[in-house]
Amino acid sequence: MERVVTHSESETAAHGERLAGRLKQGDVVAVYGELGSGKTHLIQGICRGLGVREHVVSPTFTIVNEYAAGRGSIYHFDLYRINSLREIIEIGFEEYFDGEGICLIEWAEKAAALLPPRRYDIRMAPGDDVNTRIISIDPPRDVNS
Repeated sequence: MERVVTHSESETAAHGERLAGRLKQGDVVAVYGELGSGKTHLIQGICRGLGVREHVVSPTFTIVNEYAAGRGSIYHFDLYRINSLREIIEIGFEEYFDGEGICLIEWAEKAAALLPPRRYDIRMAPGDDVNTRIISIDPPRDVNS
């Protein structure tokens, strides 16, 4: 597990940009953390690092935003307003994993039963002060071993 501490929103986004360099088509990034823990800032940085040029906002009401990037499509999910697995299934959530895009999922704990076994798990937590964030990253494990 990798652990990073950031001290501002811009540092959190910059770490997301660096993380983007590891991602490839078909990757799933599950982001966990309480409200205000920096999930969206991290994802904005990932999107910037992947070549997304449009403004990235959390799709709280639309559930998923799709962005075009140099490496293909980016699917940004925000499951905050989801109340059941049935709702997640009804939007075709699992079908996104079969494509060539990269899936970035905020509030991933709400879809735990549907997430593919090979994924990045990122846990966000506030630090000792209002601007500090602790980012813990578990990279994908080989599911065949």
